Amino acid sequence: MSPYILHFAPDNASLIIRLALEALGLPYTAVLLDRRRAEHASPAYLRLNPHGLIPALEVPDGPLFETGAILLWLTDRHGELGPSAQSAKRADFLKWLFFVSNTLHPALRMTFYPEKYIGPDSEHQSRLRQTMQGALGQHLNTVEARAADAPFALAIQLYLAALLRWCALYPSDTDRSWFQLNDLPHLHAMCRAIEALPCTAAAQTAEGLGPTPFSKPRYATPPQGSAT
Repeated sequence: MSPYILHFAPDNASLIIRLALEALGLPYTAVLLDRRRAEHASPAYLRLNPHGLIPALEVPDGPLFETGAILLWLTDRHGELGPSAQSAKRADFLKWLFFVSNTLHPALRMTFYPEKYIGPDSEHQSRLRQTMQGALGQHLNTVEARAADAPFALAIQLYLAALLRWCALYPSDTDRSWFQLNDLPHLHAMCRAIEALPCTAAAQTAEGLGPTPFSKPRYATPPQGSAT
């Protein structure tokens, strides 16, 4: 069996780790979590990730969770995704990886699941979603300005491409006019470049992402499992 086991659901944060593993050319086993059956909340999965979030990556050192942590571990173990600990570019890599992981991604999650943060009141949920959309707009403008200076490390590019995809698609039942990828030309160009990589072709096949999953995304039609 492969030393790496990726527990995934289509078009979830596990997509980022699939892209990274494919970009590194690492063999791995993909284990589907059926979200419709809440398998991510099962006792077996909670032993891997006690928070019940996707993904988890089993490695010889034990199970890893948190997307940013997995990307950093893969970078340190295999290189290529980002600069080494000895590189002069390491500080820039770390601060932007943690910004994407700790600020940008949680803000997007709050727009998807406001009830988890503000409770069942629909008016409060709508207010939180609008607030976080405004924050996301500011965050993305900051990232766009940094992308204009120099390309991000590959780990960050893969992370950003997935987040930008989800900005365009989710939640499916709300107004998403606040986000237009064309308004972020450097990030748009980054998405097109990521689409040309072999790692994206592998993810397209595995998760049904369509022909332009990042620059002009459509809802996933995965061959197995559900994206929601």
